[in-house]
Amino acid sequence: MEFLSDWELVGRLVLAALLGFSIGLEREIRGQAAGERTHALVALGAAAFALISGRAFPGGDTARVAAGVVTGIGFLGAGMILKKEGVRIEGLTTAAGIWAVGAMGLAIGAGMYLLGIVAAVLVGLILAAESVLKLDKRLERRRAKERKEKPQDSRPFD
Repeated sequence: MEFLSDWELVGRLVLAALLGFSIGLEREIRGQAAGERTHALVALGAAAFALISGRAFPGGDTARVAAGVVTGIGFLGAGMILKKEGVRIEGLTTAAGIWAVGAMGLAIGAGMYLLGIVAAVLVGLILAAESVLKLDKRLERRRAKERKEKPQDSRPFD
């Protein structure tokens, strides 16, 4: 087991929280349910669990703790997914973002800084791409056009 100073432990937690916060800020700006606080807390919690599993249980199976974190974040994400207006589902991207932020936090907590930082950058780029490329406006125009062209079936599902 490698020796980590208290300051390195704190640095890992701060880095994970800051990266999670920055990703959550994009979600907050877009008006999504899970914003900067949620993303920062998930990243911080995942990093803390990674650090705790390595320090508190030396020689133990740290993969079990990581698996528990992944499962817990999955439940959190499932709570963000809502079914609205018949077959329309919302919250999948937010749930996937939370899941990815958890992975980033685990990576940083485990000392894989480059992996965690690259994951955070990629998550941020993926989430911001739609608005940066103005795809959201194009997609909404396309969806509105399809709704007008498609006749509405008033019968309920069988």
